[in-house]
Amino acid sequence: MRKYLLSAVAAGAVIAGYGTAFADEAAAQRWIDEEFQPSTLSKDEQMAEMQWFINAAQPFSGMEINVLSEGIPTHGYESEVLTKAFEEITGIKVNHQILGEGEVVQAVQTQMQTGRNLYDGYVNDSDLIGTHSRLQLAYNLTEQMAGDWAATTSPTLDLDDFMGIQFTTGPDGNLYQLPDQQFANLYWFRKDWFDDEANKAAFKEKYGYELGVPVNWSAYEDIAEFFTNDVQEIGGTRIYGHMDYGKRAPDLGWRMTDAWLSMAGAGDVGEPNGVPVDEWGIRMEAGTCNPVGASVSRGGAANGPAAVYAIRKWDEWLRNYAPPGAASYDFYQSLPALSQGNVAQQIFWYTAFTADMVKPQSEGNNTVDADGNPLWRMAPSPHGPYWTEGQKVGYQDVGSWTFLKSTPSDRAQAAWLYAQFVTSKTVDVKKSHVGLTFIRDSSVNHESFTERAPKLGGLVEFYRSPDRVAWSPTGINVPDYPKLAQIWWQQIGDVNSGAFTAQEAMDRLAQEMDITMARMQQADEAAGVYGGCGPRLNEERDPEYWLSQPGAPKAKLDNEKPQGETVNYDDLVARWQAQ
Repeated sequence: MRKYLLSAVAAGAVIAGYGTAFADEAAAQRWIDEEFQPSTLSKDEQMAEMQWFINAAQPFSGMEINVLSEGIPTHGYESEVLTKAFEEITGIKVNHQILGEGEVVQAVQTQMQTGRNLYDGYVNDSDLIGTHSRLQLAYNLTEQMAGDWAATTSPTLDLDDFMGIQFTTGPDGNLYQLPDQQFANLYWFRKDWFDDEANKAAFKEKYGYELGVPVNWSAYEDIAEFFTNDVQEIGGTRIYGHMDYGKRAPDLGWRMTDAWLSMAGAGDVGEPNGVPVDEWGIRMEAGTCNPVGASVSRGGAANGPAAVYAIRKWDEWLRNYAPPGAASYDFYQSLPALSQGNVAQQIFWYTAFTADMVKPQSEGNNTVDADGNPLWRMAPSPHGPYWTEGQKVGYQDVGSWTFLKSTPSDRAQAAWLYAQFVTSKTVDVKKSHVGLTFIRDSSVNHESFTERAPKLGGLVEFYRSPDRVAWSPTGINVPDYPKLAQIWWQQIGDVNSGAFTAQEAMDRLAQEMDITMARMQQADEAAGVYGGCGPRLNEERDPEYWLSQPGAPKAKLDNEKPQGETVNYDDLVARWQAQ
């Protein structure tokens, strides 16, 4: 996969560098006519927006800048197509490199630690908002737009149109990142198999309730068991009731930090993140900016009963119900495996995969019919037995343009122009059709997506519904994402390998997070590294003290498998559309 990504980067660089750099209206008009349709703007309005870019870019014409993002279809389109358009329209050449998400985070961390300008801009997840707002090593976009970058800030940017802007705003009310792509973590299932009358009757006979979209993890487990061990085969193909991945790699960490613990019910009530305990199990009291611990002994929940249950179920389901080899897959390998068409459902599925899951059968996708209609649907993910109403229900990734202060202002402004270009209303509807990672309300509500919605398995309905705001990224309880995120995949990997039980691994993870946060506390108290908002750890107490308090961490339930509960998918979509 690493070799493939690097090859894609090399190919993208060749395409992006094609042609002679020039900036004029003819180039803009050609791109508008030939590429940037449909759009929420008229062609005259698109041309006016592009004319602003031509004028604003004049001081930077001839400059060559470098930006970095992870490898999803949206960024492939930016790297291979939009860089070329931007260069022809503005005269600024952009080398848009694509690497794995773990390598992107590492590059951001390296530039922050060394002060060396590795890249002029990053598409960096909003999960780092707690880091950027504390460390103040990223340009404060609110201040820059009103100050030094006023001349390079588009008058048609329209921040109110960005659906994820609340996730890239710090607790100080300032914007630190500009959304570029957004996708949710939802439930995926084969609707054709679920609608099969024989399957429905057999499931009802065995479990006593209807086969449908699982509301809780008990139902998900029953459905996984049913398709894996009862149905076993459809159309001559061995099938399985679950798909996931478990390779000991950085993406295994975000498999868990992307709200898996809170989906089980580990955190507290609160949106967009639990208060005082968030989905990482980190406690930060309301009205403060200082995390006080991750271990139960400090009031956190990272090694509490709900978190341990969440990890144990991930491991059990991966071993018992997923196709052979899934435990050795990474994030990137799990997608093509799903498209083989031998899996009934997936509890943890990113809508970023939609673009690949709607490819035709001729491209090896066995989850669509001969006419390209999806045989699958997406729906809200079920929650575990520790979950209570008002808790976070799932994760939403908001990959966002981020500019570090170690990048010289002129280079950062050139990258800022590129970031606004690839998110502009001129470009965004077409980009959304390619990558299906919506960032603008105006784009998802465009008539072209009303027409395309039946082909997208529920994606448009979800993003048009008010429910979407319940899915949210990592919040401000996490004081330093790069430092803490790397702890997760190593400890979870030890569960998959069998080296440690789920309880042992989570005990170690919580302890390592507290040790790391203790170092942050020392640095903040000594030199104000985190602006006074670094951790201030609670003294350790008997865990029973915290487990007896209301809220998280929660004491172990006597019954971790209540009665399964499902909902009819069509009824669910009807509810979305009625809101």
